[in-house]
Parts: sequence; structure tokens; C-alpha cells
Amino acid sequence: MNWEFIRTYLPLYQEAALLTVRLGVLGILLALLIGLVCAWARYYQLKVLSGIARFYIEISRNTPLLVQLFFLYYGLPKAGIRTNPEICGVAGLAFLGGSYMAEAFRSALESIDRIQEESAYSLGMTRMQAMRYVILPQAAAISMPAFMANVIFLLKETSVFSAVSLMDLMFTAKDLIGLYYKTTESLSMLVAFYLIILLPISILGSVLERRLRVAGFGT
Repeated sequence: MNWEFIRTYLPLYQEAALLTVRLGVLGILLALLIGLVCAWARYYQLKVLSGIARFYIEISRNTPLLVQLFFLYYGLPKAGIRTNPEICGVAGLAFLGGSYMAEAFRSALESIDRIQEESAYSLGMTRMQAMRYVILPQAAAISMPAFMANVIFLLKETSVFSAVSLMDLMFTAKDLIGLYYKTTESLSMLVAFYLIILLPISILGSVLERRLRVAGFGT
């Protein structure tokens, strides 16, 4: 293990990690928004929106993120739509993640007994009030394990951002291996930084799941 090489290029990995986290968080936030909208449309069986959401989910879940990124980065310019690698990465992650979030939220919504929604209506609540105060809090607790798993999955999927020339962690590792042939050192730093990013999220997810279970939510 060449420790001098690690000390020299550690700042490069730090910059790549910050870029990876920044783009990952933006993509996950957009995926969360898309997932909520699609889950809501499918839960209430809205004719047009439900069909569009179902079509989008099938397309998104059955195509790899790498193919989606290639379409966005190399295909859209052919139609006159030009973008940059960062926007492409965030959009690709949101497109993929939105479908997984939608299915997680939809299954959680459908697990809530319909009698609770009917009871909310009998108390004078509107549909939006019933969703906000009665359905969503319970569904959020039930979907927490799937939500945290999707967050970790999407952050790991950022490793394909290098295909569109983004200087993320994977791009940095491959670049250093190609230049200096320091495979062990480069991959060790790559694994270390992914653990630094993902391990706290995994621990946080486990803690939240245990607390929700002890509190009696989602049971």
C-alpha cells in the first residue's frame, strides 16, 4: 500500500465525494417528489394520471440508469435539447428513483385500512385533509424501510455518473488507475468514501425503523 499516493490524491477523492453527495441528494429529492405524485395518482386511480404514472414506472424500472443517462446526455442533443453532465446526472437519478419511490409509497398507502379514510370524511375532513393528517403519517412510517433502502440504492447508482464525464468517485478511481496503475490504493479509497457516505445513512435508517416500531407506527 502506497500511503504517499493516498495522501497526495485524498483531496481529489474528497472533491469527488462532495459532488457525488450533492448530485445524489438533489436526485433523491426530485425522486421523492415524483414518487409522491405517482403514488397519489395510482392510489386514487385517477384515470389519465394513473395511466401515465403506471407507464412511467414500467419504463423507469425496466431500463438501467446507464441507458437512461446515455439517452439524456447523447440522445437529447440530437433533438436540439442540450444540457450539462450535472443536470443529466440529477435528471437520470430522479427518473430512476421516482419509480421506486412511487411503488414504495403506493404499497404503504394501500396498506392503510380504508375505514380510516372514511372515518376522516365522516369527521368533516376533505380528501386532502384526510390524506395529510390521517393517511400520510401512517404511510410514511410503513414505507420508511423501503424509503431508506431506495436512498442507499440511488446513492450507489451514482457510480455510473462517470459515463457522462462527471468527476464523481468512480470516475476519479478509474482515472487514477489508468494514469498510475495504483489499483489497490485507488479502489481502497473508493470503498472507504462510499462507506463514509452510505454507512451513516444505513445506521440512521435502522434507528428510525426501530423507533417507529416501538412507537407502534406501521404495525
